[in-house]
Amino acid sequence: MSQKCVTFKGGIHPPHFKKMTEKLPIERAAEPSQVIIPMHQHIGAPCEPIVKAGDIVKVGQKIGEAKAFVSAPIHSSIAGKVKKVAEMDSPTGRSVSVIIESDGTNEICDTVKPKGNFEDLSKEEIISIIKEGGITGLGGAGFPTHVKLSVPPDKNIDCVILNGAECEPYLTADHRLMLESPEKVIFGLKILMKAVGVEKGYIGVENNKMDAVDALKKAASSEKGIEIVVLQVKYPQGDEKRLINAATGREVPNGGLPMDVGVVVNNVGTAAAIYDLFKTGMPLIERICTVTGSAVKDPKNLLIKVGTPFKDIIEQCGGYKEEVGKIIMGGPMMGLAQFTDEIPAIKGTSGILLLNKEDATLPEPQACIRCGKCVEICPVNLQPLMISKLSLKGMYDLAEEYHAMACIACGSCSYICPSKRPLVEAIKVAKNEIIAKRRARG
Repeated sequence: MSQKCVTFKGGIHPPHFKKMTEKLPIERAAEPSQVIIPMHQHIGAPCEPIVKAGDIVKVGQKIGEAKAFVSAPIHSSIAGKVKKVAEMDSPTGRSVSVIIESDGTNEICDTVKPKGNFEDLSKEEIISIIKEGGITGLGGAGFPTHVKLSVPPDKNIDCVILNGAECEPYLTADHRLMLESPEKVIFGLKILMKAVGVEKGYIGVENNKMDAVDALKKAASSEKGIEIVVLQVKYPQGDEKRLINAATGREVPNGGLPMDVGVVVNNVGTAAAIYDLFKTGMPLIERICTVTGSAVKDPKNLLIKVGTPFKDIIEQCGGYKEEVGKIIMGGPMMGLAQFTDEIPAIKGTSGILLLNKEDATLPEPQACIRCGKCVEICPVNLQPLMISKLSLKGMYDLAEEYHAMACIACGSCSYICPSKRPLVEAIKVAKNEIIAKRRARG
């Protein structure tokens, strides 16, 4: 693997909008007086609450049990009393949630203990610790990490790649992590490498973060088999299949997984969370979040507790400086728009983007001029204009023939479209309909 700047075919170059926070050190957010912790914070099955109203809980105590393989336990981020267990709004929809009122003690649960030297542990023991620690992907959809590491015997894995691209505009949480705590990222990568039995690890970082590249190279200088790969700045460089292609030249087949080409991919934030888990025993109860945008007074990179209401986090950034037009969890390209700031932060809250009315206003879509720009830049080599057209006509079976399910919903097509057509939104509708039909067929 070369150290030259590498990339993938297609993609776009939206404005970065990172200057507001890229130079701001991570600050620890104020302790929340109350948290709302959803039992569904990741791809897969929701957890079942194992506490009830009136129970006293401590920091790091398990409060949600994972009953399915594709799921991860959930832990309390504060010490206090369980106020109630009820269905509440969350960033990803309605979810059974545990509401905890802080007692101000921050008493840590006695189950929170360092896990010892990972070199002395078996693969199975490492994966079990990661599962029980509630570790999920911190860069995207929140896939349970132990599932990625549970490689079937017929798959031959030869490397682990950490995603440090952070190609979404506005977000700088991963950048600051790599710059301020590179040793956590490297140590977490070593644990991941041991968990899948490989000798080679890579960290992909875009070349607009050369300070982070230098910090990681210094932290990894005495490590064998770890290489920092410098990537060209391009969106969606952080998509795991695009990252694999850029870093190794391998192409994950349509409908395939990274392990089909011998790779396991995790986020740099996930690696750092694994470091914390092994060094201190603390499960995943907090994360770095970039609070930014044209409608917030003082943008910041904050270390926040899971379950802290968006409203409380925003107030720590000076509140709104003007009327907010849109609240987005994550970045503007693949983030999830929210209807209120009274929802809680979850494990996947990499950013809270607050746009003013002007920035949140989208232009009126015009008729497609068949320019083909969406086809040219699609990183998955799809025909977004055709899939969108078929979706709008309700022709979902034909949309499936055009490989609608391969769409990664990166939004590049909608961004580049001169007619400003909502292509990715229509494709998402087609994907949902196709999935529904597949389920109906059993």
